[in-house]
Amino acid sequence: MSSLLHEWANLIFRWAHIIAGVSWIGSSFYFMWLDSSLKRRAGMDEGVRGENWTVHGGGFYHTQKYMVAPEAMPDDLHWFRWESYMTWLTGFALLTVIYYFGASSFLIDKSVADLTPRQAVLISIACLVCSWVVYDWLCISPLRHRPALLFVVLYVLLTLATYGLSHVFAPRAVFIHIGAMIATMMSGNVFFVIIPNQRVVVADLKAGRTPDARYGQIAKLRSTHNNYLTLPVFFLMISNHYPMTFGHAHSWVFVIGVLALGGVVRNWFNLHEAGKEGVAVAWQWPTAALLAAGLMTFSEWRPDAPSGVKAPSGAEAMAILTTHCVSCHAARPAQPGFAEAPGGVRLETVAEARRHAARIAAQAVATKAMPLGNKTGMTPEERAKLGAWLAAGAPE
Repeated sequence: MSSLLHEWANLIFRWAHIIAGVSWIGSSFYFMWLDSSLKRRAGMDEGVRGENWTVHGGGFYHTQKYMVAPEAMPDDLHWFRWESYMTWLTGFALLTVIYYFGASSFLIDKSVADLTPRQAVLISIACLVCSWVVYDWLCISPLRHRPALLFVVLYVLLTLATYGLSHVFAPRAVFIHIGAMIATMMSGNVFFVIIPNQRVVVADLKAGRTPDARYGQIAKLRSTHNNYLTLPVFFLMISNHYPMTFGHAHSWVFVIGVLALGGVVRNWFNLHEAGKEGVAVAWQWPTAALLAAGLMTFSEWRPDAPSGVKAPSGAEAMAILTTHCVSCHAARPAQPGFAEAPGGVRLETVAEARRHAARIAAQAVATKAMPLGNKTGMTPEERAKLGAWLAAGAPE
């Protein structure tokens, strides 16, 4: 695949993935709000759990929810499923374009694990498959009767997965894969459980049978999981732009924090939309603020950073940049797959390095995000020297 075609594929699939994700998450949030806002009123038909009146776009909408299903099916029934399917499909396409075709740069870090591109891609696919298999098994195990404990177990397993993958993939790829694993669980819920259960209920109604309420209860459990996992998976998917998270020596701590932070915030919305007041909706935002502050503080702790390093000369610092960075960050990159310097960052002169000092410090000094996959073998000592030079003002 030519570099230009690769960039277009990246752009198109990223665009489609964002559009599909917004559609899916938007409809998910809407239905969670709708479910929480239902009110019981006198004179409702039998079997109706509640109703909701809304106004939007100059019109009024009247929505009713049945405990199981209405006595007869309408001629036109809308199914919300393709938003989920397209989010996963476009996400997998984007994963393929960036991390599978570019495995040697984005998926593999030889200093972490000496993998071949084929091995890395197979491990990646296995992670996605296993994430669904293990999660689905948890949901049909006896833990299904204890949903809070089930979620704690899932929380622990995702943390362990992050720690394990940090010894397999390049740091940037670890968070993307945790996000992709969670997204696979969420989309799998829709494809394998929620929609099939709804089809059973519809088929029973059409056949004149009384639907089993159990199918709706199972679907509701999975929908609730999807609701609470939404905010963390969004964070993980955009984290590849922020190396202070995935590039930290203890990146698994950020997964713990973000899973908790996203769940707490989502809990506030769920309870607030259900009309709860007082203590029930008073603790979430202070807790979220403390969690966020804790993660930001933790990101400053770099236990693997050498200390007391003397700033090198400009010539020595530029030699480090030339060896490890300029193959990509040049007017005419020598690295295959790059038609121009990534992000427009060129590092061929001291003046250019000084101009982009903050980005160099974040990507190559404070973390190991750059060089990609550490293909050039940049050492901790070189990173420390580069950091000391930048801290001194990047002198000539």
